[in-house]
Amino acid sequence: MRFHRIKTTRSQIAIIPMIDILFVLLVFFIVSTAFKKPRNVLHIELPTVHEVPSDQVVEARSVIAMDALGNITLDTLAVPEGLLESYLAAYQKQNPGRKLELEADKKLPLERLLQVWDALTKAGIPIKDVPARIKVKDP
Repeated sequence: MRFHRIKTTRSQIAIIPMIDILFVLLVFFIVSTAFKKPRNVLHIELPTVHEVPSDQVVEARSVIAMDALGNITLDTLAVPEGLLESYLAAYQKQNPGRKLELEADKKLPLERLLQVWDALTKAGIPIKDVPARIKVKDP
């Protein structure tokens, strides 16, 4: 006895039409792409500040100097570790109108610089009123 079998046909994918569509898309993207022109780059050399001799002193400031090891001096007076805040408070009482300037070594750890700024704030001196100079060795 013969049973009726359903013939299964393998489904086929039409490759040729897909290749045609991909080729059309490729041509479309190549034609519609706008290539960017390279920009002209402006090279800027930042100015460096050198000490300029002058006959006139604009404003006399006291200097808080810090070397690479973190030692602090306030107008040639060595400040012991941890006493900067009290020294600054006493300095403000003795010299009420005198402004300060911070002079730090380039190799000074950032942590030490932040401690000095914190001491300035605690002594009631705004940090924005204390300009900072970084000492760099001349080549």
